[in-house]
Amino acid sequence: MNRTYSCYPVSAIHYIVEMKLWEVPVSNNTPEGVSYRFVIIRDGKRLVGYDNENHGTGLSNHHRHIRDRVIPYRFVDRWKLFEDFGEDLEKVKRGIIK
Repeated sequence: MNRTYSCYPVSAIHYIVEMKLWEVPVSNNTPEGVSYRFVIIRDGKRLVGYDNENHGTGLSNHHRHIRDRVIPYRFVDRWKLFEDFGEDLEKVKRGIIK
């Protein structure tokens, strides 16, 4: 299993941004061959999160978290995932997502 990992604090805006993406075997849980967890944290609270945790269903479950809401996420590929997450990070920095 290949693992791509990136984690860094964004001190200028006082957030922690963590991005984890693993290449995994294709299965019902991960039909795209990736498992991921991306998060933006401020003051110990998650503002934004993206993941494909299946929560015991046995099926892929792409979704994102905006504060306490869980919203289905249409996964296209890993590059679109990075792009969408980056757009949400910009929204956090501009105060659109608080």
